[in-house]
Amino acid sequence: MSDMPSTALLVVNLGTPEAPTAPAVRRYLGEFLSDRRVVQIPRIAWLPLLHGLILPLRGPKAATKYASIWLPEGSPLAVYTRRLSEAVQARLPQWRVLDAMRYGEPSLSARLRTLREEGVQRVVVLPLYPQYSTTTTESVRDVVVREAAGLQVHFIEEYAVDPGWLAAVVDSIRAWRDARGAGEHLLFSYHGLPQRLARAGDPYPQQCEASTRAIVQALGLRDDEWTLTYQSRFGKERWLEPATDLTLRALAARGVRKVDVVCPGFAVDCLETLEEVGIGLAEEFAHAGGELRYLPCLNDSAGHADALVALARRTAGVTA
Repeated sequence: MSDMPSTALLVVNLGTPEAPTAPAVRRYLGEFLSDRRVVQIPRIAWLPLLHGLILPLRGPKAATKYASIWLPEGSPLAVYTRRLSEAVQARLPQWRVLDAMRYGEPSLSARLRTLREEGVQRVVVLPLYPQYSTTTTESVRDVVVREAAGLQVHFIEEYAVDPGWLAAVVDSIRAWRDARGAGEHLLFSYHGLPQRLARAGDPYPQQCEASTRAIVQALGLRDDEWTLTYQSRFGKERWLEPATDLTLRALAARGVRKVDVVCPGFAVDCLETLEEVGIGLAEEFAHAGGELRYLPCLNDSAGHADALVALARRTAGVTA
């Protein structure tokens, strides 16, 4: 196909169930939690536990949570990722821009095979994880290494302190608080990680700290006006601390009544931001007498698309 663009950009997110139903959630979680990058328990012990106990128990519960945030067009993560890729495509008319998912659909593996079959020569792979982790970014690379034979691949490993992305985050926080007034405290909540992985050298917590420090500095906040925390613990081992839920309880106990929560590690809104923070933790904080106000992710905003376009162009070494 002579008119096919020679360069493609794959905007890759984690993935999501295709429907807010127990069977769809079980299929999705089954693929996600079978990834050795995500759960590093020996397969012979983990897989029977996963399929025999965890998925049957978690599937219906998680489906109810997904249903509480489902959009008319589908899962928020899928909808916003698709809209973001379309916004990026509009800014890169000479490129082919596609969204892809590490787990579920549209499959990253299938996207790479399609691009190769169509004769695309160069692919920029952008995992939508600003902060690198072996559990997320490296899992995307596993698929790329396996499926990208014959393609010239440029892989964006992280953009935790990328100036364009930082500016988009800072502008979004400033605009939200200018419109609604600033709360008493700004909480930065990132997805958690087992402490074991951080001790083994995963740079994720250092990158979360670098992102937060840069954002805080640009906003001109004092150290007592903000806190960095980690959410979404799973299992019994110790995860990164401080925990978002425990920090909110401590703030409530100190008499803090209005907390703004932002999640800069999530590129687009999803179950962990909309339901876990925006519904679950907000209700818990309200029971303690306070008001938790969740600030949306960058999603498909113009600033977000502009930042990713600049990042992709710079990575590919092109200016148009």
